[in-house]
Amino acid sequence: MRADFEHRQAAHCESGVTSNLLSSISNHKITEPLALGIGAGLFFAYIPFIKINNGPAIAFRTLPGHIFRRTCKSLNIPVKRKTFSSKSEAESFLQDRLNQGQPVGCQVGVYYLSYFPKEYRFHFNAHNLVVYGKEEDNYLISDPIMETPTTLSSYELERVRFAKGALAPKGQIYYPESTAAITDEQIRQAIKNGIKKNAYNMLSILGWFVGVNGIAYTGKKIKGWRDKLGLKTAGSYLAQLVRMQEEIGTGGGGFRYMYGAFLQEAHAYHPNNDELLTIADQFTQAGDLWRTAAVHAAGIYKGRLGSQQDFNMMGDYLLEVAQIEKAAFEALKKMKWQA
Repeated sequence: MRADFEHRQAAHCESGVTSNLLSSISNHKITEPLALGIGAGLFFAYIPFIKINNGPAIAFRTLPGHIFRRTCKSLNIPVKRKTFSSKSEAESFLQDRLNQGQPVGCQVGVYYLSYFPKEYRFHFNAHNLVVYGKEEDNYLISDPIMETPTTLSSYELERVRFAKGALAPKGQIYYPESTAAITDEQIRQAIKNGIKKNAYNMLSILGWFVGVNGIAYTGKKIKGWRDKLGLKTAGSYLAQLVRMQEEIGTGGGGFRYMYGAFLQEAHAYHPNNDELLTIADQFTQAGDLWRTAAVHAAGIYKGRLGSQQDFNMMGDYLLEVAQIEKAAFEALKKMKWQA
């Protein structure tokens, strides 16, 4: 059994799964950047009292599942999402969907993905992929961060669907229930909704640890890590920031580049709003700074750098990023949409 599905490689798992699952009914118009932007996927949170892999929890994206859910909601597409307590029930439901020709998104754990290189396997349970068929005992897998489709045996897929720990997927399956064609007018309105939601999330959520305030707060805290934590632990914390930024879904620099691409594509649907192109350049600038900061942080972790001046410079990178992203989202928030 095999659903009618086209694998397309993407930069990030959930935005890639979203665009791939909506590809057919949108006539390939919902690209990965549009999925990220309409789904308001850009975010930042620094939560020091929650530890992941012995480092503070740092997020560069929204919670798992939000990009797909928000994108479909903005496009008025009903969504089916289901978790399971029974592994046999989960597999039965999956096979039933595939028998009906429905490719489905699955949230899975990374650690036991057999087609991942070993150096990329760690305990992270919010990866997303598409299952689009089965041949004998192998499920056909479209993992959007891989160049080509792959397979997982029934046992391997069950293992990653029911991975234990934080954000345990519990066999989660999701897919769009509608097959009605997505119109350009739906996309135009969804773009405005997505920008409004993302601006609110980055500017207006209360708390020192989220949005642009969270980026600035983290930059200030980094300057004190060397004295407070010691060089080894401070370097480990910076490694955690880089891991969350660049290895888990290109969350830092990559997401900023993609959001800039989203604004460029948004301009094609709103050609009278040239400010979208100017603001897109600001996100590219922010992406460059995130990448520069990641290289600098890696230098500290690996011992090439380590002075207080190096930590001050690292903090200043984030403070500058916060200023750029704040100005960009404030401009988007104030935008007067032209017909």
